[in-house]
Amino acid sequence: MKIQWNFLFGIVFALIVAVFAVINVDSVTVNYLFGTGEWPLILVILISVLLGGLMIGSAGLIKIYSLQRKWKAAVKENESLQLRLQELEPVQAGEAERVETITAPTK
Repeated sequence: MKIQWNFLFGIVFALIVAVFAVINVDSVTVNYLFGTGEWPLILVILISVLLGGLMIGSAGLIKIYSLQRKWKAAVKENESLQLRLQELEPVQAGEAERVETITAPTK
């Protein structure tokens, strides 16, 4: 359900940006580091939104990649701890039997 709401929010946001961009069709001067240029405001708005989305998307992908690496490391550590536990269970069971026979009072 969350994905559907995100998709719906994305569509509404895209429509708002499109309407805002279509309303602003005048040419504007864009200053670069090495010069200036005349661009329609609609392109400036759409390119700015696109670049912002790419930056947010790349930050999200980096976070997902980081979490996947942590997940794989945790799974690997869990597996090694499970193997270690399986190795120690027979030893612990043997010690528990020995402790019971030693500490049990006989009269």
